[in-house]
Amino acid sequence: MRLIATSLAALALTACVHAQIPGDKAVLDSIDARYDETAEMARQIWDWAEVGYQEEKSSGLLQSKLNEAGFTVEAGVAGIPTAFIASYGTGGPVIAILAEFDALPGINQDASASRAPIEGKHAGHACGHNLFGAGSVGAALAIRDWLEQTGTPGTVRLYGTPAEEGGSGKVYMVREGLFDDVDIALHWHGDDQNSAAAQTTLANRSAKFRFHGVSAHAAGAPERGRSALDGVESFNYMVNMMHEHIPQDARIHYVITSGGVAPNVVPDFAEVFYYARHPSAEGVKEIWARMEDAARGAAMGTGTRVEWEVIHGNNPLLVNETLARMMDTKLRQVGGVDYNEEEAAFAEEIYTSFAKPELPLGSEKEVQPFEVSLGYGSTDVGDVSFAVPTVGLRAATWVPGTAAHSWQAVAASGMSIGYKGAQVAAKTLTLAAIELYENPELRTAARAEFDAARGEDYEYTSLLGDRDPPLDYRK
Repeated sequence: MRLIATSLAALALTACVHAQIPGDKAVLDSIDARYDETAEMARQIWDWAEVGYQEEKSSGLLQSKLNEAGFTVEAGVAGIPTAFIASYGTGGPVIAILAEFDALPGINQDASASRAPIEGKHAGHACGHNLFGAGSVGAALAIRDWLEQTGTPGTVRLYGTPAEEGGSGKVYMVREGLFDDVDIALHWHGDDQNSAAAQTTLANRSAKFRFHGVSAHAAGAPERGRSALDGVESFNYMVNMMHEHIPQDARIHYVITSGGVAPNVVPDFAEVFYYARHPSAEGVKEIWARMEDAARGAAMGTGTRVEWEVIHGNNPLLVNETLARMMDTKLRQVGGVDYNEEEAAFAEEIYTSFAKPELPLGSEKEVQPFEVSLGYGSTDVGDVSFAVPTVGLRAATWVPGTAAHSWQAVAASGMSIGYKGAQVAAKTLTLAAIELYENPELRTAARAEFDAARGEDYEYTSLLGDRDPPLDYRK
């Protein structure tokens, strides 16, 4: 995807972003006053560690907090039981805040600086979505207070978005038109650093490829069998050869989710779960067509039958540099994370578990330089960013050097280092929202950049097609 160059309008508006006003300190103090409440929410969601589309308790907790605060809550939107929208205020502008809360399967860890899996637990918040959900609610509550106290017209709307990890919950919400009346959408994510850099993401699509064969005794009657696992392995071999012949920025990865249960039984069913990524949606589609051909060829060559189910698909993140520069200003106003003595000891111990950390201890106090770049992850926020001007930030919820989807990320997400990072995000989102309510010129410039980036003839298309939400994809 083409990165958007800095426009003259964006440069001019950088100087127009309001300096700290007298009310800002009171707003930030109010977020600090809710620290314990936000931390309790984050820890409870961390304890539950519910995976995509199964986040009943996590979603319910966030809804309850917002309902108690006077928000109007609409649950079960877009055909998803755990998706919701909570609104406060009247009229426009409408500022949306995204909140995630799903955990990752197959990884767990106690809130400890050494490796300590929790027995019997099969998922963990290795991407910090417990902090994402709690921190976003903290921002929504602070914005509600500010709207009420100042009498400013406008609506703050929190979107509870399930199953970001491979379930594309936001895509279904975009597809239903639930962002159509939103002026600006704000989001954030946990990380090992503080940054509001304008970083795009890779588009991606996933599917479960299911091969069907004929079972037989692997020794007594092998000629009668047709191995579904042979189909999967042949498919994987061909896709692995494809790696040499796809664009440098593309990614393909997979796990075999079913391969049989006994070596002496020719498996009549096998399944492999694939992801494909590329900087553009069209690039994903081109790679995907080759993968489908490989699956057909593998089935033909092994005498099996193959079918596949697309599970999710995300568009790349559409950068809005006008908004990103504003967010960078607000993040620098808030600053980074300060560790107390106990947190510093935790950080020092966990830091020794990293092979080649990219950031030094102490960088959690800093805000990284602003830049426009390509990121290699994927997110369903991308689809939101093609529906409405969107901007986000990353906050240092993890020890510098921590990789996402790691046990070290789970550990920090369940203790005060994570909670402090969530406070940084809540404060930054709140100041950004206030700026957007008070600065119509900024909203206009952001919309102009958004319209130019999408193009006059843009029509939204999701990479997951017209399928219903895969509510059982993690079961």
